[in-house]
This record gives sequence, structure tokens and C-alpha cells, in this order.
Amino acid sequence: MRIHILGICGTFMGGLALLARELGHEVSGSDTNVYPPMSTQLEEQGIHLTEGYDPIQLEPAPDLVVVGNALGRGNDCIEYCLDAGLRMISGPQWLYEHMLVGKHVLAVAGTHGKTTTAAMLAWSLEVEGLGPGFLIGGIPANVGVSARLGAGKYFVVEADEYDTAFFDKRSKFVHYHPRTLVITNIEFDHADIFADLDAIRRQFHHLIRMIPRHGLIVARAGDREVLAVLAQGCWSTVEYFGETDARWCVKPLQDDYSEFEITVDGEPGGVMRWDLFGKHNAMNALATAAAAGHVGLTSGEVCEALANFKNVKRRLEHLVTINNISVYDDFAHHPTEIEASLEALRSRVGKQRIIAVMEPRSNTMRQGVHKARLAAAFELADQVLLFRPDDLSWDLEHATRSIARKREVFADTQQLIDALVAMAQSGDQIVIMSNGSFANIHQRLIEQLQASC
Repeated sequence: MRIHILGICGTFMGGLALLARELGHEVSGSDTNVYPPMSTQLEEQGIHLTEGYDPIQLEPAPDLVVVGNALGRGNDCIEYCLDAGLRMISGPQWLYEHMLVGKHVLAVAGTHGKTTTAAMLAWSLEVEGLGPGFLIGGIPANVGVSARLGAGKYFVVEADEYDTAFFDKRSKFVHYHPRTLVITNIEFDHADIFADLDAIRRQFHHLIRMIPRHGLIVARAGDREVLAVLAQGCWSTVEYFGETDARWCVKPLQDDYSEFEITVDGEPGGVMRWDLFGKHNAMNALATAAAAGHVGLTSGEVCEALANFKNVKRRLEHLVTINNISVYDDFAHHPTEIEASLEALRSRVGKQRIIAVMEPRSNTMRQGVHKARLAAAFELADQVLLFRPDDLSWDLEHATRSIARKREVFADTQQLIDALVAMAQSGDQIVIMSNGSFANIHQRLIEQLQASC
């Protein structure tokens, strides 16, 4: 079958392309915002990419067009598909029909941490010989691809609450029918899709309605919104994970959580020693252990597997150290994520200076939904450099005036890089935060730092 994927460079759709190709289909796709790591992954897998949405790419007509949720009415390819009567399907529906039926699906949902937790879960099952399939919204370093068919009955999927397609406004995860569900946390996000928290709760409630009676929900203890969703109705077993007062708990053995103990019902379950750090990653590992327990793994086995886990790209990823100046790439695009990343880095580097560089790129951030929390999110940074996009609808300087003494705002990325190179000194930790390409600022900075040596 010839399949053409519209919006193929999205993390979900790119993974779906790999699965379709592995099933033996001829796969091509198009997008308008092509950048690594997804574009690189697709090219390495031999999947043809077309820049833009000229309908000529749909001639001759493919057997099936898979539509990404970023495309809507008015898009040239969408209008052509409708006029020509081409067979269209959403990505989540294709995934369910071709990959998930008959599988034990382990889904990881939540506002934060789902990519890393899904990668940890897939890796744990892989190390223990269960041969899982997976589709993750990022590229785990251990396996080098974001999706794989797998050889067993288990399939791990990152369960995104974003909408499905222009013709299906339900959340993607409603399609997945999981037997094991992790809910890492719930906060307001995706303001371009959801009017308020009630709308998000409703979608999570619909997801929970799909869990069988003998299924398992692994939920973050003490999360007010998670508890509110469960209170709307729950027909499955629930196990909670957290720092205290939960079945699954974590006890730090090092301040940076590079070593910690997992306890189950108050009893020792396993000790984790790994290359990752930060409390948020320890919580992700804890959720992984609880979910893996549902398919027979012990927490000790999970600790053993994750001892060799390499994180997903762009999750506080160390890129390079030049003249004792370290540069990190981080996907953080929400105040909670910014706080968690800076807390983790601070726990690792102690009093060394942290310079945070951030682009308010997500739809929610651009709408100013989190502007009141933004300044406080940078409390643990010593210097903060913010990029102000031309189309930002709110006053970035005013919103961050409380940290003006350590904050600079730039409307030009080259000026930002120049200022960063000028201020950087030995021992500094530079963390660049964006959920997009950020005008390739990472590589440009590295090149200028190298040139200044």
C-alpha cells in the first residue's frame, strides 16, 4: 500500500511513518517545518520528504492519506483530498487499527514527563526480553528510533492529550484502548485546543472509561487534577506513586537523585544507580516500575534495566563542553518543566553558574497563559536570556520584570548568541530551552564558542 503522511515531521507522525514502513508499506510524507531530530530520523530510514503542501505530491493518488492534527481546512492538500475523495484517516486511528488491536497497550499520559517515562518503560520491557513495540514522541538514545513494531504482545505508546485531526477533535489517547495507563500529572496546557482545565479533565475521563476492569492505572499521588479526574469515575485498579504516602515511593540516596531507592508498600524494592539525575527523572522511573509491575517485572529488574538507560534527545541533553563551558538542549516549554530542569541541573552542578536561554514557542506560551508564572520558574538560574518572537502577543519584559536584574530580552537570535558568548566563562552551564528548532541556536552557539577559544 502507498501511504502519504501529511505533517510527517511531527514526533507522533514521524514515528507512525516508521511503523508503516516496517509493516511493508511504501511511505512518503510532507511538512512545512522540517528540523532534526525527526527529519534526520526519517531521512536515515529512507522515507521521502516533501517540503510544503503542494497537491502535486498527491498525484498519482496514494492508497491512503494519513492526516496530522496540525493540518486543517484551507490547507491545499486537505482541500485536494476532500475534492478528489481520497481515503483519509487520522494518525491515532491508523495506529489503533494496524498496531494496537490485540496488544497489551501500555500508555503513558500526562502534561509532563510522558516522553521520558514511555521511553523508560519500553527500554525496561526490552531489556527483560519482552520485545515490546513502541511509539514515543522523541528519540530514545538506547534504540535510536522513535517507533518500532516489536516482536511480542506488548506495545508502549506515549499518549498525548492533543486533538486527533481536523475531523476528530477527541484527544489522541482516546483511540489507544490501553490496559496499563500511567498518568504522570495534569496541568493546563494546549490553550489552542482546550478552553480550560475542565476540558482537559473531560478528555482524561474519556480515556479512563476505556481501561478494562482488570487493567491498571498508575497515578501520581497528591496531584489535585489527577484525583479530580479519577473522582469522575474509575472502573479499574489504581496504584499511586510519589515521594511519600503512596504504594510506590522513592527515597533519594544522593541529592541529585543519581542514586535512589524504590520502595513498594514500604518495603525495599530496588536501588537505582544511573547516569540521569533530577527528582523529576526519579519520579518517571518510579512510574515506570509501577507500570512494568503490571506485566510481571520487579522493581529490581526495572532498576537493573534503567541503569543503562540513555535519555530521550532534547531532555536536558548535554551537547558539548568547550573551555569548561557546558551546553545543554532541553525541551522545556512550560514553567513546571523549566523549574524541574533547573532544579535537576542545580542539584548536579552545585554553585556553578547556570545560564538559562528560553524561547516562548508553544501555543500556550505564545498566548500568555503562563506568563504570570514564568519569572518564578527561573529562580534557580543565575542569568536568564529570553528570546522575544515578533508575533508574541504579550509583554515579555513586563511579565519578567521581577527578575530584571538577571534577565535580558532579545528580539534577534544572533544578538542573543553574541551576548551569551560574551558573558560565558569557565564553569558555566548553559541550558537552551525550546520545543522547536529555535533557529538552530544550539549549533550556532557552539560554533561561536569554538571560534572564541
